[in-house]
Amino acid sequence: IPMVILAPKTKTKKKHFVQQKVKVFRASDPVLSVFMWGVNHSINDLNQVPVPVMLLPDDFKANTKIKVNNHLFNKENLPGHFKFKEYCPQVFRNLRERFGIEDLDYQVSLTRSSPMRSVDDQGDCLLLNSYDRALVIKQISSEDVADMHNILSEYHQHIVKCHGSTLLPQFLGMYRVSVDNEETYLIVMRNMFSHRLVVHRKYDLKGSLVAREASDKERGKELPTFKDMDFRNNMQKVYVTEEQKEKFMEKVNRDVEFLVRLKIMDYSLLLGIHDVGRAERDEEEGEEVSNEEEPEAENGLAAGATVGSYGTSPEGIAGYMSACKPLGPGEFDPYVDVYAIGSSPQREVYFMGLIDVLTQYDTKKKAAHAAKTVKHGAGAEISTVHPEQYAKRFRDFISNIFA
Repeated sequence: IPMVILAPKTKTKKKHFVQQKVKVFRASDPVLSVFMWGVNHSINDLNQVPVPVMLLPDDFKANTKIKVNNHLFNKENLPGHFKFKEYCPQVFRNLRERFGIEDLDYQVSLTRSSPMRSVDDQGDCLLLNSYDRALVIKQISSEDVADMHNILSEYHQHIVKCHGSTLLPQFLGMYRVSVDNEETYLIVMRNMFSHRLVVHRKYDLKGSLVAREASDKERGKELPTFKDMDFRNNMQKVYVTEEQKEKFMEKVNRDVEFLVRLKIMDYSLLLGIHDVGRAERDEEEGEEVSNEEEPEAENGLAAGATVGSYGTSPEGIAGYMSACKPLGPGEFDPYVDVYAIGSSPQREVYFMGLIDVLTQYDTKKKAAHAAKTVKHGAGAEISTVHPEQYAKRFRDFISNIFA
């Protein structure tokens, strides 16, 4: 009987929340406000459209546009004139489904509260985490949008073929926001790192040792991004079982073959390491700190979360977990933290995925390769090589990161 009583209550709460659309508009940055408004609008519209039996070639070229003039509703948060464009809505809807992300959860994660500035945001381009840290919102160029269109059909086929099990970025939506005649292009991806387990060390690995060392400026950051030479010099290793390594390398080989077919290179393996013992110590020391509100930046974007302040959101992609049994130190849900691999002997959790997968071997790369060959000599190991060579070097390096 209690189950019968509780179920409708939960449903009613969710429906009630969706109707309170005014809660969506919380960003004080106009571009973000329009982005949140647009995602909310587009998901609500998509819910009225039947899911197609199969995607057609036109779906990979389609887009939806909304133009708003003299907008009066919620004018303290939204500009009076703006445009919002969503690229290939049916394709990204299908991809979200294949990655196990429901549209309502996607909508809540992006629009219930304003996204936060990522700790990796360099200031030139927006790099944000959704408020529940399940998603990454990245500003891209119009050239990146064109590159994404070029690979989208093949990318979708690859995701279908591998049943969503991939180390590639999980692309979930692509948008253009126009405010004051300025266009901002944004792509949404699943966060490769955890929404609750703090990353203590981070590496960007390309498989090249030429000029692949973190700068002094980088090392001064709270969470520096180390590179291939640092990985070697630190004598860093990834401690997993033979079975875990085999499964991981299977994914690497499958994804890299796909990238070679598309003549893509310059990608990296992003490696984040969560130290369970350190997290426990930090939690003991900083429990009072974790309850403090995060400071607002000048443009209205909250700064990224500090160590010890991670928690589960009440709703959204990771939200259902709060209703389940709480996770202990170093534990994660593989359906949410899809890039995570646990290591019991080391008490570490590794987050590993492929990033920067939009660089094709074009004229610019060929010119860079020629210039570096002149500088370092034809036999030297240089970072800019043909996609096949890049893939081989990358795979060889990655297969050796394990203990």
